[in-house]
Amino acid sequence: MLALDRLAFRYAAAARPALDGISLRAQRGEVLGLLGPNGAGKTTLISLLAGLLTVQHGEILVDGEPLALVRKRHPTRIAIAPQEYAFYPMLTVRENLCCFAGSARLTGARLGDRVRAGLAFAQLERFADVRAERLSGGLKRRLNLAIALLAEPELVLFDEPTVGVDPQSRAFVLESIRSLASQGVAVIYASHYMEEIEAIAERVAILDHGRVLRDGTLDELLSEGAAHLAITLESGGVEQARALLSRFGELLDGDAPLRLRLAEAQRVAPVFAALEAAGLRVRHAQFGRCDLEQLFMSLTHRSLREA
Repeated sequence: MLALDRLAFRYAAAARPALDGISLRAQRGEVLGLLGPNGAGKTTLISLLAGLLTVQHGEILVDGEPLALVRKRHPTRIAIAPQEYAFYPMLTVRENLCCFAGSARLTGARLGDRVRAGLAFAQLERFADVRAERLSGGLKRRLNLAIALLAEPELVLFDEPTVGVDPQSRAFVLESIRSLASQGVAVIYASHYMEEIEAIAERVAILDHGRVLRDGTLDELLSEGAAHLAITLESGGVEQARALLSRFGELLDGDAPLRLRLAEAQRVAPVFAALEAAGLRVRHAQFGRCDLEQLFMSLTHRSLREA
């Protein structure tokens, strides 16, 4: 549905571009996760797709047509649920939905149907007559979501939609997004929370400094890295273990647990055999391919949360 080709954008007086030649694809019925630290370019990309910024270089195509033309013909095909609260605090939940439905050119029976559908989807029926300013943070996020879906968009953009919400509300938002994709909607979800991207995205693009470092299915990205082994010893022997483990791959920072990136084709059984032969007892061990955080670190040599 959506194609980005060599997209670049620089803010006035900025030392470097916010986006630097990004090319991506998004499909209907799929969640594309944009993962990267603050300043990676995620919000700039979302703003361009939402029409809040004008494309400077490259192109954005929707079903093969330029984004500007699509937005002119069908302004409600693309919707955004922003990080900020995007509603009128003095209006009730129902009044907000009616107001934004009118802005989306919905009228008559269809307006009423879509307002009721929005209340039901976001499970806000009990709060329909409550002023928006009195809602909890999680309910405000649900109202943002309900407003974004009023006109039944084909592509929905989410920019850090779970910032500052409780775990229960976060789980509800993520499940709602999965439900949207299952109904055939194309979803782009920008976040710096790895666990959220891993929970809902079929495809992932890892961004940093305005560039795409990796792009592929979640399974492809998680299987491309080296195998990792994390070991916690019963007691003592850390320095001896570090010297021993270094023969099998690259030791990563930290002593609790000890983390080893195994060398290519290195099996894990000889590692445990060597530890046992040295008299080092393992209390806990975890073995597997890299997660998104480890992949990001391997690409940039820094943590997502530290970036």
